[in-house]
Amino acid sequence: MTNPFIYSNDNKRYKTWNYYLKQKFGQKVCKLPISGNFTCPNRDGTKGFNGCVFCSGISHGESIDNSKMPINKQLDMGRSVLSKKWPNSLFLPYFSYNSSTYGNLAKIKSLYEEALKYKDAVGLCVATRADCLNDDICEYLEELNNRTNLYVEIGLQTIHDKTANLLNRQHSYKEFLYGYNKLVSKNIKVCIHIINSLPGETKQMMIETARTISKLNPFAIKIHMLYIAKKTILANWYENDQFKLMSREEYIETVCDQIEILSPEIVIERLTGDCIKENLIAPMWSLKKVTILNDIDKELVRRNSFQGCKLKQHI
Repeated sequence: MTNPFIYSNDNKRYKTWNYYLKQKFGQKVCKLPISGNFTCPNRDGTKGFNGCVFCSGISHGESIDNSKMPINKQLDMGRSVLSKKWPNSLFLPYFSYNSSTYGNLAKIKSLYEEALKYKDAVGLCVATRADCLNDDICEYLEELNNRTNLYVEIGLQTIHDKTANLLNRQHSYKEFLYGYNKLVSKNIKVCIHIINSLPGETKQMMIETARTISKLNPFAIKIHMLYIAKKTILANWYENDQFKLMSREEYIETVCDQIEILSPEIVIERLTGDCIKENLIAPMWSLKKVTILNDIDKELVRRNSFQGCKLKQHI
């Protein structure tokens, strides 16, 4: 069946991160995750100490803690791995751990500038929370955006404040919008993170989160399946049967429903979450990332649908 989606150079029926990068840079570009040893207002006592219920305070996707290593060494380690699969690639240093716009501005500037000097770096990605975007950091991000390729990722997870309160997010959807709009007003590209299968949420609530984000028209979105990591509050809830996770089939169906109502202009950076096997409690099927993506592709073909095909029905 012919792919009807216009923003694709392969079989994908949604606008992938890889498609965007190939169109912009003309070759393979890889993200290199690094840590600036940042913390979070939900962990340092500013708003709380325990963090969100799904977070252990470390990267669940990494087997070792790189946070104390110099930035160049972290980048070299990531490059050595990725270059075996994609030689001659360009790179985007990616401050992906905790809230990487939170803290001393001089420290933040020093870390960002060091990463930008890395060989073959074509820009910078930073992950943060919407309540970690004060005026000073936003002014610096604006200046960065004017001289390099800057991408800011904001963890929202859900538009529903009832769920956010349960997760101990310590900020509302209204506060998210305030931070998001500060960045957008400066023409900074923003990627919004959401999570499916959060405790207490129905499928309709997950669809509503995707629909609302589509109306915001961000540069990009990341969709994750909730996973249960060891040493988290959520792990205790799960082991005490306080909530249930979606099945693999339910997740694929929900993601396809979300893709259909997302604006076709929005880059979809991710459709699954990452957690190494040693740290994962559930769902174990989430480890088979490639097969999940393949089955999402198959379901979109079965439906003969694609990103944004039902958008007008839901405006």
